[in-house]
Amino acid sequence: MDATVGIVVVSHSRPLARAAVALAGQMTPGAPVRVAVAAGLDEETLGTDAVAIGEAVTSVDGAAGVLVLMDLGSAVLSAELALELLDEETRRRVLLCPAPLVEGLVAAVVTAAGGAGLGEVATEARNGLAGKQSQLSEQSEQSEPYERSGTTPELSGPAIGQAPAESARFVITPAHGLHARPAARLVTRLREIEAQVEIRNATTGSVWVPALSLTRVTTLGVLAGHEVQVRATGAEALIALERIAALAASNFGEPTGPVDDLVSRQKPSASASAASPGIAIGPVHRATHAPRLDDPGPADVHHRTPELEKRALATAREAVRRHITGLEGLLARDEAEIFETHLALLDDPDLLGRTHARIGDGEPAARAWAATARETAGRFDGLADPYLAARAADVRAVGEQVLAQLLPPIDPVEETLSGPGILVVEDLTAAQAATLDGNVTRGVVMAAGSPSGHAAILIRARGIPAVAGAGAFVHQLPDGTVVALDGTTGELVIDPSDNAQQDFRARAETARRNGEVALRQTHSPAVTRDGVRIAVGANASTPAEATAARARGADLIGLVRTEFLFLSRDTPPDVDEQEAAYLDLADAFGGERITLRTLDVGGDKPLGYLPMPVEANPFLGVRGLRLGLRRPAILTEQLRAIVRVARQTPVGVMFPMVSTLDELRSARRLLDEVVGARAPVGLRVGIMVEVPAAALKAASLAPYVDFLSIGTNDLTQYTLAAERGNDDVATLGDPFDPAVLKLIRATCDGAAGRAEVAVCGEFAADVRAVPLLAGLGVTELSVTPRSVPDIKQAIRTTDLGESRELASEALEQPSAEAVREVLRRRLAPGPRQK
Repeated sequence: MDATVGIVVVSHSRPLARAAVALAGQMTPGAPVRVAVAAGLDEETLGTDAVAIGEAVTSVDGAAGVLVLMDLGSAVLSAELALELLDEETRRRVLLCPAPLVEGLVAAVVTAAGGAGLGEVATEARNGLAGKQSQLSEQSEQSEPYERSGTTPELSGPAIGQAPAESARFVITPAHGLHARPAARLVTRLREIEAQVEIRNATTGSVWVPALSLTRVTTLGVLAGHEVQVRATGAEALIALERIAALAASNFGEPTGPVDDLVSRQKPSASASAASPGIAIGPVHRATHAPRLDDPGPADVHHRTPELEKRALATAREAVRRHITGLEGLLARDEAEIFETHLALLDDPDLLGRTHARIGDGEPAARAWAATARETAGRFDGLADPYLAARAADVRAVGEQVLAQLLPPIDPVEETLSGPGILVVEDLTAAQAATLDGNVTRGVVMAAGSPSGHAAILIRARGIPAVAGAGAFVHQLPDGTVVALDGTTGELVIDPSDNAQQDFRARAETARRNGEVALRQTHSPAVTRDGVRIAVGANASTPAEATAARARGADLIGLVRTEFLFLSRDTPPDVDEQEAAYLDLADAFGGERITLRTLDVGGDKPLGYLPMPVEANPFLGVRGLRLGLRRPAILTEQLRAIVRVARQTPVGVMFPMVSTLDELRSARRLLDEVVGARAPVGLRVGIMVEVPAAALKAASLAPYVDFLSIGTNDLTQYTLAAERGNDDVATLGDPFDPAVLKLIRATCDGAAGRAEVAVCGEFAADVRAVPLLAGLGVTELSVTPRSVPDIKQAIRTTDLGESRELASEALEQPSAEAVREVLRRRLAPGPRQK
């Protein structure tokens, strides 16, 4: 059972309840609380339902219990009846709370997010009106005594007032003072610290209140410019004050500026992340919102027979299939792989079966499809495994595309824009990102998302500058507000001054000129300033991509994802078909070396003709080389085709997902059997380093290969336990993290003198990473064809000796952001600082 308190919102109005939940959720970003809504009889009809309340309680029930908040009248009666319908064990864990619905919900969510017990969450909810009462009353009225219960840690230090306390003073800088959102951040930062902390408004001379009580903190009436005093005792009193000081220094996570300013002016957003390189300046634009699964239109949109509704659904699915297939044809192979899951979902038998059942019961296709897709996504949301939970986003993306086909048409994401500008969105689906037009969308600002998410990958492929994770405040920017962004550094400036705009334009012009120089020199070798050549390859899986790579000056094809031959078919390709496809690709690259990765599929990318058992976590299951060794016939056939090609043109064969020496030895034995007595002269053998085990055992693996190629996408995910398709954790998956860098160094050290080391993940295409990777010992980088000229030019400006010093300093840093700061400091123009 979950260890945090679950919350149920009972209201006569479903839209009201959802809006209240959304408001409360903004107070605890990154610390979601289980909240269920039991409101209204449907989207429009007011009322409450005891059965629905009971189901909601069950859905969020856990060891910590459930708090039920109600609006008025029959909501209370329905909640009491629902309690009677529950089994006795569950009933004991449920508390009906007389708190005000909106204020109480905000207080309850913040308190529950910090791990407080049911009693404390209920007390905070009941005190929800305290801030409003204090603000509007002429006389301050103290709320009931503060209660502590549940899982809050016991204090190890003396009570305040009985011993000297650590104390500090701060001036409050958020434009609207210490209101609910910054107060919620204060409470969240202090949870789990062994200290008792109190706070007062020194400007108004208020009483001391517990800093862990959101409702009590908001009674202080702290405005911008007010001075607050905090005091703390206990084993971690100083830590508590340090956290508060850091929070105050960051403006409590709020935008800075005058009270009437919505966002920071002349200051980059502190939380924005570089998502797609380049500089853009322009007015803010927003697009018309696409249909959402939780709002599928009115119930009586259609009055057709079930058979006609099913035909409408089939037509809508086929339209989406054509759209996705068309996108795949426009994208590079690795970019197009994002849509494979979407195509599979269109024909998912469970999704279709339950939708057809609803249609058979009389529901129109749009509402039936939306309800089923919403339920399916909700099931994924509730799974503990991050990979499977991330599939909820895929279900919603496909679900909303089909829904858009079933409902009256709306304008696509860009067609509502009045002219070129900066698109501001919460996030983009893969389909939306893939179709952006750089002539219309000069840049993208995403409030959510991450640099490693699918949208960012596809925006980079379009060559459009972007930043991600900028924060919810960007939604408050009025249309037409001028913003400037640097997608290489993550800098975002709102309403920049003329001087700031000139600075951005100068940087853009410099980047443009550097790009022209890089393109002119792209067919020359990439040699560091101190004379060391580093090969720059391209990732390509089709003849068209290979032709583009050759035109952009790639030294080799560093990664061919051979899955393109095996997917979307009923039988595996035979040796002849594979040989022909690989030769076509080699010919398109002019007969230079290509590196073929053997089949890399598994439970996350299953093949219809290769049945596999369902795995709880396909990322940690039978995939890559593990699958190949369990199905040696398919792997042997592929190796036979690769060896044939290697007798005609230089080829590297690369085994994916290697984690043990025994796996590599087994693969080598299969390859040796295929090669026979006469090995092709141009055949080189390598492995992918995608898991920490392979990086740490590089010295044992290196004698069996000619090269090791580090797949930083997967290596980062496995190292930091953060799946990049899951926006809730994707920001953790940062390749600049020192843990990832240390594994790259371990790989290079282990292979030194015996095998070359390449990097073929997204990290290799980040110009900021080039000197860092060179300093760690990497000798080859493989990137998208578009990136080859810039990466070659970055190598030419690199000094290997200085890069080794840079790498050593980076490895000593505590975080990815600290590593970036080292890069900014050491690689800044002008005299280098140490």
